[in-house]
Amino acid sequence: MNKSYTIGVDYGTESGRAVLIDLTDGTEIADHVTKYSHGVIDEVLPCSKVMLEHEWALQHPLDYIEVLTKSVPTVVKMSGVDPRDIIGIAIDFTACTMLPIDSHGEPLCLKNDLKERPHSWVKLWKHHAAQDEANRINEIAALRGESFLQRYGGKISSEWMIAKIWQILNEDEEIYQLTDRFVEATDWVVSQMTGQLTKNSCTAGYKAIWHKQNGYPPKEFFESLDSRLGDLVETKLRGNVLPLGSKAGELTKEMANLMGLKEGIAVAVGNVDAHAAVPAVGVVEPGKLVMAMGTSICHMLLGTEERNVEGMCGVVEDGIIPGFLGYEAGQSAVGDIFAWYVEHGVPEGLKVEADRLGKDIHQLLEEKASNYKPGETGLLALDWWNGNRSVLVDTDLTGLILGFTLLTKPEEIYRALLEATAFGTRKIIDAFHNNGVPVNELYACGGLPQKNNLLMQIYADVTNREIKIADSKQTPALGAAMFAAVAAGSQNGGFDTIHEAAQKMGRVKKRTYKPKPENVAIYDKLFEEYNTLHDYFGRGANDVMKRLKSYK
Repeated sequence: MNKSYTIGVDYGTESGRAVLIDLTDGTEIADHVTKYSHGVIDEVLPCSKVMLEHEWALQHPLDYIEVLTKSVPTVVKMSGVDPRDIIGIAIDFTACTMLPIDSHGEPLCLKNDLKERPHSWVKLWKHHAAQDEANRINEIAALRGESFLQRYGGKISSEWMIAKIWQILNEDEEIYQLTDRFVEATDWVVSQMTGQLTKNSCTAGYKAIWHKQNGYPPKEFFESLDSRLGDLVETKLRGNVLPLGSKAGELTKEMANLMGLKEGIAVAVGNVDAHAAVPAVGVVEPGKLVMAMGTSICHMLLGTEERNVEGMCGVVEDGIIPGFLGYEAGQSAVGDIFAWYVEHGVPEGLKVEADRLGKDIHQLLEEKASNYKPGETGLLALDWWNGNRSVLVDTDLTGLILGFTLLTKPEEIYRALLEATAFGTRKIIDAFHNNGVPVNELYACGGLPQKNNLLMQIYADVTNREIKIADSKQTPALGAAMFAAVAAGSQNGGFDTIHEAAQKMGRVKKRTYKPKPENVAIYDKLFEEYNTLHDYFGRGANDVMKRLKSYK
C-alpha cells in the first residue's frame, strides 16, 4: 500500500517555506525556502519613486505565488515522492495580511494605473499606520457598548482588517471604491490554487471581528464609524466563512502544472501561521499554552467557556481547534529585539571575538549571559520595541532599559532583553490564568526555542512552568499539512478530524525546561518591578513614550 503525503506551506514575513510531510507519523521528508523577491516594502513602492510614510509595511502578492511555483516543485523533486501520492496541500500565513482585489480576484496593485497608489498593495501584518482608525474604532465601540469589544480584550488592533480598511477609505477613497473585496492574503493564495475565493474562520474571527454565532458587528456600528462603511459587510467583506480543516476546493490544472502536483487534490482553507502550530505539537485540549516564538510571539490557548481577558487578541469559537474556544494573545517583538541589539548595540570587539571563535554572535552572547544569576545584572527592561500587543494593545509604546552603570557589559544588556520578553509572556499568562482560563503547562515552537537554551530556561523560571519544545523545526507548516490531510479526508488517505491527525503526527522533544525554585524566587521579585514600570509607562501615569514618538 502506498504511503500518503501532504504539503504545508508556511508564509512568513520575509519568505515562504514548503514542507512535504509523511502522514504516517508526521516525518518531514523535504523542505525548501523561497525568499520574497520584494521583501517587506516599507520605504518606497516597487518600480516607482513613491515614498511610504512612517509605520507602513507592504508586500508584493506575486511573491506568494513564487513560493508555490518554486518551493513546492523543489520539495517534490528532493523527496523522490510520486506526486500521485500527495493528497492535499494547505497554507498558513502571517495575519492580518490583507489586500484589495477586483471582481476577478486580481490584486489592485497589479494594475498599471494603480500600482503607484500605496493603498492598492498588500498590507502586511505589521503595518501600523492605521492606529488612528483603530483608536476611533475602540472609542466608538466602547461608547456604544458593543459586546464584541470584550472578545478582543477591550481593544481592536491597528494590525487588523477593519482598521486597515478604514485607513484606505480615509486616505484613498477611489481605491476603496474600486475594491470588490478586501481579503486576507491566506484566502487570496488559496483562491489562486482553487479558482474560487473562500474565507477561513481563523482570520475572520481573530482579525475581522467575525463571530460564529453573530457574524460581523451590526450595520449600525459601521455607520457610526463612517457612513461610507455602512454596506461594508454585505459588499466588500461578503462570502461564507468556513471552519479550519474544510476543503476550500481542488487544485486547478494550471496550478497543478506549475507546482508539479496532481490536478484535483484537496486544498484546505487558509490558516494563520501560529495557530496552525498548535496541533503540530499535539495540543488539542485546554490548559496548554502554545508559544510560537520568532520575530514576535503568538500565545494560543484552548478553553471551554468564553471569558473576558484584558488585552487578548481574541477568543474565537473553533478558531484554532474545532470544538473549543481558541484564545490568542501576543508580543509584537521578541526575536526582533534581540536582532536589533546585535545589529545596533553590540560593540565591534564582541563581534570580532565571535568571528575569532567561529561562533554566531547570538551564541557568544548567550554563553556570556549564562554566567549571570537572575538579578545579577542590575538591569530591567520593558519589551516594547515594537509596541505592546498584549495586554495593553498600544503600538505607540516603546522600549526601555533601566539600571545602566559605567560597568554594564553587552551580555548583561542581552540577558536583560531576554528576561524582558519572558516577563511580557508572564503578564499574558497571568491575565489568562487569573480570569478563568487555566494555563498549566507551556509548549514552544518556532526558531528561538531551537536555538537559545538560556532563553527557554529564563521563560521556565519567570513563568514557573515546565516548557515542552516542538520536535519539528517547521511547526506551522507541519500543522498546515495536518489540516490538508483533514481536508482530503480518510477516504483519500488522510484523516477525518484534526484530533486524529495530531495524535498521529504531533510531537515534542523528550527534553523539557523545568523551573528552578531558586531562580523563580528572584524572578518573582523582578516581575513585581517589571509590573510597576509596565503600569507607570503603559497605563497613562506617564505618557513620555508617546510624547517622544510624536516629536520624532
